[in-house]
Amino acid sequence: MTLLLLALAILVAPLPRKAIDRLRPATHDPPRHDTEPDGPFERAAALDLMAACLKAGLPVPTAIRAVGIRELGQVAELLALGADPVAAWESALRQPATAALARAARRTARSGAALARQAAELAERTRAEAADQAEAKAQRAAVAVAAPLALCFLPAFLCLGVVPVVLGLVGQFLR
Repeated sequence: MTLLLLALAILVAPLPRKAIDRLRPATHDPPRHDTEPDGPFERAAALDLMAACLKAGLPVPTAIRAVGIRELGQVAELLALGADPVAAWESALRQPATAALARAARRTARSGAALARQAAELAERTRAEAADQAEAKAQRAAVAVAAPLALCFLPAFLCLGVVPVVLGLVGQFLR
């Protein structure tokens, strides 16, 4: 009788919230934005998106807001309020992540050239720099891996390959 009541209590008792969450499929959950990706490829994708927005005819402040680059929030607000583009992009010039885009935007504001093309070129340059940095890291890793191998195999080669030959030659010369 006790076992029957215990089994009934387990079936009827509400499950904790975490247990219920584990049972739901994760594919239907919206993506969680716990961390903000800020790598070079994410920045290049954001610049490509900005170029697409500008090519589609969106004004620069709207394109900046659509892309969601955190550092350019103040620039978008100033441009939306009608500030001078050179003055509006001043805050972005001081940040290394957005300095190149700010220089291009200030240049295009003075000359009247399209900022979309400059943003697309900057995205391409960002991807190329990231690829170069990744290749350099891979080459440094290859060199770093070679050092321990040399430290392990060189003494073994000397002990098993060179020393017996030298001892054999010394033994023949001493006779």
